[in-house]
Amino acid sequence: MEPRSKINFWYVVLAVFGIILLRDVWVQQQQVEVIPYSEFQALLANGKVADLAIGREQITGTLKQPIEGARSQFVTTRVDPDLADKLGAYGVPFSGRMESGLLSTLLGWLLPTLGFVLVWIYLVQPTLGRQAGGLMAIGKSKAKVYVEKDTKVTFADVAGVDEAKDELREVVGFLKAPETFGRLGARLPKGVLLVGPPGTGKTLLARAVAGEAGVPFYSISGSEFVEMFVGVGAARVRDLFEQARGHAPCIIFIDELDALGRARGTFNVGGHDEKEQTLNQLLAELDGFDPSKGVVLLAATNRPEILDSALLRAGRFDRQILVDRPDKKGRVDILNVHLRKVKLAPGVDVAAIAALTPGFTGADLANLVNEAAILATRRSAETVGLEDFTQAVERIVAGLEKRNRLLNAYERRVIAHHEMGHALVAMALPGADPVHKVSIIPRGIGALGYTIQRPTEDRFLMSRAELEDKITVLLGGRAAEAIVFPDISTGAADDLAKATMLARSMVTRFGMAAGLGQVSYEAEASPYLGSPTMGQWQPRSYSEATADAIDQAVRAIIERLFGRAKELLERNRPVLEDGAKSLLAHETLGAEQLAQLAASLARSDDQPSGAERLAAAS
Repeated sequence: MEPRSKINFWYVVLAVFGIILLRDVWVQQQQVEVIPYSEFQALLANGKVADLAIGREQITGTLKQPIEGARSQFVTTRVDPDLADKLGAYGVPFSGRMESGLLSTLLGWLLPTLGFVLVWIYLVQPTLGRQAGGLMAIGKSKAKVYVEKDTKVTFADVAGVDEAKDELREVVGFLKAPETFGRLGARLPKGVLLVGPPGTGKTLLARAVAGEAGVPFYSISGSEFVEMFVGVGAARVRDLFEQARGHAPCIIFIDELDALGRARGTFNVGGHDEKEQTLNQLLAELDGFDPSKGVVLLAATNRPEILDSALLRAGRFDRQILVDRPDKKGRVDILNVHLRKVKLAPGVDVAAIAALTPGFTGADLANLVNEAAILATRRSAETVGLEDFTQAVERIVAGLEKRNRLLNAYERRVIAHHEMGHALVAMALPGADPVHKVSIIPRGIGALGYTIQRPTEDRFLMSRAELEDKITVLLGGRAAEAIVFPDISTGAADDLAKATMLARSMVTRFGMAAGLGQVSYEAEASPYLGSPTMGQWQPRSYSEATADAIDQAVRAIIERLFGRAKELLERNRPVLEDGAKSLLAHETLGAEQLAQLAASLARSDDQPSGAERLAAAS
């Protein structure tokens, strides 16, 4: 309840008690004397009463002549006549008593009413207020308004997305000086859509635009427009744009636009009518949207492929800005932003940390810095060192260490040979990434050991030879088990799944199977959410014969590369045994120990790597 309503309520309570108090004062000022009922009977018997007014509980009368020192009027409380006669015989003074009055009557109905009012104010009304803003505000927007002092974010706080910042600087320039921006007849795009994988900083960029321009920032999620009542979402869209127009210049930011702008007519599930009406209202608002008034619409999504085509056409969301995963230089810039509040140890190379994190987004890097600081704090260090960042990367990628997980001697031997198989195959192949660390300490849910490779550079194209090297490294663990032990184990399940996915992509998406031609048989499900998981159903647009040929080609790639890994390890059997013994003794081998093993390693044929082939071709 609002403070004003509370003040009015207490005014009423004070007024009621004031009336009761005034009534008591008024009664005291009257020329009426209260006498016992026995005295009234004596006055009546002596003939001194002039007149009487008989009520249900009281008798009021006037004396013929005032008694000395007494008043002419009197009042007494009635007593049961039979009881009065019996008491009068004994000469004992007696009087009646009022068992109810105005005060008790008022309190009898006022206190329960006051109780109900307090329950309404402090229990019922706050509950209704939390449920969709109350019944009267069900169509109101739930947008949170951020002003510049609340955002406290500028482009200096955003790194690794320089192209996206350059595009959005035009929006800031228009909000600050619309006359200068439109001097050649240019107009600001009605809508700007930020597209990219989760965690790349789309929301942070939108807040930075508001912080740079110093304008109000309306932020709302697309899911908050959708309710079970048909028409509520459309009402909230109208209300949001009305609020924004009243506070222009400002920025409207709709996060997770795919929850609101999903293509119409494709998902016939519950709430379909409500979602369509909400989307139609958004399209209508964008048609009547005048960007010259200083209202800018920003939106973000990681599922652009499912958005309605009418939403993405020119005149609505005119501009789409890709906010992709940062490259190595971008990761260095992002780390420098997050390392401002961290005490780094002398000699820590930020570029070396960035090299350990290929594919990390801005949110992943922020989490990495925080995890490294926590690890340094846990060991009571004064600064955060490179080893803390290395352990943080391992913790994020592989999971938490499970040092208390007890494995028998045979399982430890299998895991040691398995992981050393991965490492030796990677070190023997010319196109594989360098091996950074090998460990047999269990991590996460199912990882009993892990091998970490560190890319030397970011790659955007991969040759067939490089893909085959990756598959060969993945199969190195199973090959080592097949060479050393009489029977293979279940430890290669994840390796086989990844190797099969790569081989299938080579055949169905990259056209790298000789017998199937330069044809793409499967499309990537979502370019921003990663590859589809194994076993997920995909629509098929080819015949059974082609499907059989694809299966045969995938199997041939796996069998050929498995034989290659096995041949490399058989050639280096003594190195494999020595490496496994070192792993069993130390549990973890770093770059220096691995370099010693690599010195005595018989390498693969001297074929050039994929990068060298591309460089030679260019």
